[in-house]
Amino acid sequence: MSSSTSTVSLCSHPQVIKSHSPHSLRSRFLSGSGGLRFAPATVSVVLVGRGRKCGVRFRRLVVRVAASSMADGRGSRRAASGRRVVYRESQAESAPSPFKQVASVVAPAGVFLAVTFVLWKLVEKLLIPKPERTALVENKSPPQGMNWSFAVGTNLLPGLKAKIDRESKQKLNEFAKELRTFRSVDMSGRNFGDEGLFFLSESLGYNQTVEEVSFAANGITAEGIKAFDGVLQSNIVLKTLDLSGNPIGDEGIKCLCDMLADNASILKLQLNSTDLGDEGAKAIAELLKKNSSLRVLELNNNMIDYSGFTGLAGALLENNTIRNLHLNGNYGGALGANALAKGLEGNKSIRELHLHGNSIGDEGVRALMSGLSMHKGKTTLLDISNNSISARGAFYVAEYVKKSKSLLWLNLYMNDIGDEGAEKIAEALKQNRSITTIDLGGNNIHAKGVTDIAQVLKDNSVITTLELSYNPIGPDGAKALSEVLKFNGNVNTLKLGWCQIGAKGAEFIADTLKYNTSISVLDLRANGLKDEGAACLARSLKVVNEALTSLDLGFNEIRDDGAFAIAQALKANEDVAVTSLNLANNFLTKFGQSALTDARDHVYEMSEKEVNVFF
Repeated sequence: MSSSTSTVSLCSHPQVIKSHSPHSLRSRFLSGSGGLRFAPATVSVVLVGRGRKCGVRFRRLVVRVAASSMADGRGSRRAASGRRVVYRESQAESAPSPFKQVASVVAPAGVFLAVTFVLWKLVEKLLIPKPERTALVENKSPPQGMNWSFAVGTNLLPGLKAKIDRESKQKLNEFAKELRTFRSVDMSGRNFGDEGLFFLSESLGYNQTVEEVSFAANGITAEGIKAFDGVLQSNIVLKTLDLSGNPIGDEGIKCLCDMLADNASILKLQLNSTDLGDEGAKAIAELLKKNSSLRVLELNNNMIDYSGFTGLAGALLENNTIRNLHLNGNYGGALGANALAKGLEGNKSIRELHLHGNSIGDEGVRALMSGLSMHKGKTTLLDISNNSISARGAFYVAEYVKKSKSLLWLNLYMNDIGDEGAEKIAEALKQNRSITTIDLGGNNIHAKGVTDIAQVLKDNSVITTLELSYNPIGPDGAKALSEVLKFNGNVNTLKLGWCQIGAKGAEFIADTLKYNTSISVLDLRANGLKDEGAACLARSLKVVNEALTSLDLGFNEIRDDGAFAIAQALKANEDVAVTSLNLANNFLTKFGQSALTDARDHVYEMSEKEVNVFF
């Protein structure tokens, strides 16, 4: 702490007081508690402050007033009685007026305040710098280019803004170069915002190179969509435009649809998670009525309700070019599914319909299956997973599956059809000869339901992918599948994760692998296999198996003993076909891991085959 002291004389002349008697003047100087000593005064102003880099901040003012006595040498002591007489005379004859007493106090204080004010203004002018004019100019003009943010307390040095602007423009120029160089460009998550899109859109106007571009997750709003005005009309090469993950909203979607009305090049439009609601869906419906080039439309994870579904259904009656419609994660419900079904009845082009997570329920799926049955086109993929469908709804699905001759992929994942629903689906699969992939995971199916599904595989050689994960089929369900798959079926991907089959179930699966010649991908995650189950599978890996290439044993409580058994199996089988082995999230120590690593290296040295081992 540093301090500075300044002494200013506030009075150079004594105040003259008139009196009727010489005794009265003298008595006033000699008065004790009741009077004041009027004399030439010197005022000392002490400024105590604390040093700072950009100036001095004064903390307190200390004022010292020193007054010298005006009493002369003649004021010697007198007798007590004589003093009392003089005192009475002075009090009686020349008592000071109240106004003079007040003036004698106020005058020095006023002078002190005036001088202090002048002194402070002088210090403020000298020590406190004036704000620079350039700062005001910068505040008036908004920054251009990419948006940057700084944490609280960041010290923005002079010239930092200019440096940021230069870096921003440099990055945008690099992005623009990408658009002019490659056919497929992924610019997702680069945070260039609306202003950056305006800059980059110039590179798309007459671009004859890029065919696919992703601007996903870049903070683009409805204002930024205006950058495409004129661009999408002139560009005849761009085929895929991804704007997913941007808060475009209904207004932005409306603007985009107006620009795409006459576009004849874009085949795939992705608008997932764009805050799109019913009004935006209606704008897209109007686009579909005019646009005849769009083939794939993705509107997943938005806020489309019954009203929006109705609008899209109306568009399907007039549009016969759209093939894939993605509406996952919206709010269609039973009413929305019913409206969509009416649109499908008169449509000839839809091939894939994705309705995951729309809570359509049994009534909604009934209407939807009815619409698909009357659909004049060839539907190849139907995703109605996570829609609260029970065994009753599974009945409607089964009726459609029996009649369908084009459906290749059926997804009923995460519903609740149970064993009764599984039985109905199994009966339908006996008649169907088109479905190659079926997903029944997470449907509360037990051993009985799996047994019905397994029996289908004796006669059905079309199904190649069977997903049964998250169903409590237990060891008995694993046994039912194993007995059939040992010599029947054409399944190459079997997923049984989280099925509670245990070490006993692993023994049945291992026995199947000794004879099966089709299963190439086997998922047995989280089944409590432990070392016993791992050892059973290891014994099967020693046998020549040219089909199995991927084995997933994650989350199975396998320890080093199980890892040692599998490692020995890999070393023993010179013709092993496994290229991917997952033992992650088990209880392996460095010894088990080392054994697996050594086995991997041994296989490569002996046969030059690479085995990717994860632990």
